[in-house]
Amino acid sequence: MQISVVIALYNEEESLLELKDWIVRVMDANNFTYEILFIDDGSTDASWSLVEQFSKENPNVKGIKFRRNYGKSAALNRGFAAVQGDVVITMDADLQDSPDEIPELYRMIVEDGHDLVSGWKKKRYDPLSKTIPTKIYNAATRKMTGTKLHDMNCGLKSYRNDVVKTVEVYGEMHRYIPAMAKWAGFRNIGEKVVEHRKRPYGTSKFGMERFINGFLDLLTVTFIEKFGKKPMHLFGLLGTSLFVFGFGIIGWLIFAKFYFHQFHMTDRPLFFLSILMMILGSIFFVSGFLGELIVRNSSIRNDYHIDKTLGVNRDEL
Repeated sequence: MQISVVIALYNEEESLLELKDWIVRVMDANNFTYEILFIDDGSTDASWSLVEQFSKENPNVKGIKFRRNYGKSAALNRGFAAVQGDVVITMDADLQDSPDEIPELYRMIVEDGHDLVSGWKKKRYDPLSKTIPTKIYNAATRKMTGTKLHDMNCGLKSYRNDVVKTVEVYGEMHRYIPAMAKWAGFRNIGEKVVEHRKRPYGTSKFGMERFINGFLDLLTVTFIEKFGKKPMHLFGLLGTSLFVFGFGIIGWLIFAKFYFHQFHMTDRPLFFLSILMMILGSIFFVSGFLGELIVRNSSIRNDYHIDKTLGVNRDEL
């Protein structure tokens, strides 16, 4: 199979038929072998009923339905586990991404040798309340991750299959897949200017809480890359440094008390500062040790309850 199209959706019943037909036209026009995988993230409208109808009419259309809403990262995680195509293309379900971009995104992976190609919505039709936070977010992400992309969070991307099988997406980390792919050793990351279309149906799911959460996730993913598999390297270093520094102050105060005989040790603010530093140092050290235990025994961060599947081996999810 040449292409797997992965579409995470939540209450997008108005756009699904048009989106499916458009993707099928592009695939047939280019003689691609393909699958379209819809992941219904707990929709409360008729989205899943439409996916069921599509699957009956076209065996290339497949689906996964969550019992409740988990978020886009969860949907992509399960979708990536199920895909079979040599090239995996993700796009949003709201018709703001154009399926006409698929052939070139496929070519850039197969012929140009990219591991990942990220779309860049250079001309956007979003309101300022979304575009300004997006520009700030992208600038901060480029600075902190070293991944030189203009539009890190663009939903339209293409990947080599082994990229999506290697990178683990969880929590809200779908925004940082290019950075995580780079850190996993996939260095050939490209970018393509893509068409951004006005949303024809429904309303945007973007809110200021997503902007705030995005920066919190940026701090998280940066920490995970540097210390996720070795938390003791951070917390142990901080804890040991604080404890040794505090212990050194105590030692100096003891020496000064008996040598100069000029003060009571417990009357000095430095005494209480040194005690605080030793306590904090111990806490940091224990936190690092507990973090190591958690890293080595964590197995439930991608535990999602799937309600139904179409054309997908449920045992593999």
